[in-house]
Amino acid sequence: MSDNLLTEEIPEKFKNPDSGELKIDALLRSYKELEKKLSSGPSAPPSPDEYCINCDHGLFEVDNEINKRLFDKGFTQDQAQALYDLAAERMVPMIREISADLQADREVERLVEHFGGPDQWREVSRQLLAFGQKNLPGDVLETLASSYDGVLALHRMMRTQEPSLKRSASENPSKIGEMDLQSMMRDPKYWKEKDPSYVAKVTEGFKKMYGGK
Repeated sequence: MSDNLLTEEIPEKFKNPDSGELKIDALLRSYKELEKKLSSGPSAPPSPDEYCINCDHGLFEVDNEINKRLFDKGFTQDQAQALYDLAAERMVPMIREISADLQADREVERLVEHFGGPDQWREVSRQLLAFGQKNLPGDVLETLASSYDGVLALHRMMRTQEPSLKRSASENPSKIGEMDLQSMMRDPKYWKEKDPSYVAKVTEGFKKMYGGK
């Protein structure tokens, strides 16, 4: 039997053209090139400690245990970073929502204490809402009602019966002219910082606009 069954399926480039025998050197060169090509792609770092993860967002820090698990799964540097980035992206809205809820709860607790208890606060809150809806633009009321200092400013306005902000300055021009008092009252310098000169300017505008009432 003359046929070499072991060489029948060998590609021509690995055969000796004269004898038809396997060319070992050509096969080894091809194998090394394939190995080099495969190894040149992204791969996991030599150890979990060598992941270089960017956590500049400040939401959390690099976790060594997580890195070890990523390393065991063969995660590359880019894949590991992408996973951390995804976690931060999904956590940001959740953290902001929780923070806002906690802040709101603390503000309400302060208001309850300021007004003498839950029952008193409920009644004052009802009155403030009614006053604000009657006298203030919706966005101004929403701004004032969103913080402890804003609610106290609204309470002071109700107690002193400040004139309605819905009236236009054009109905009774003052030295301020077309100055938008609504915009001025949205400024934290008025309702939060209570800057004396700024508050005086707003007050003077109201006096001029409403005939000193």
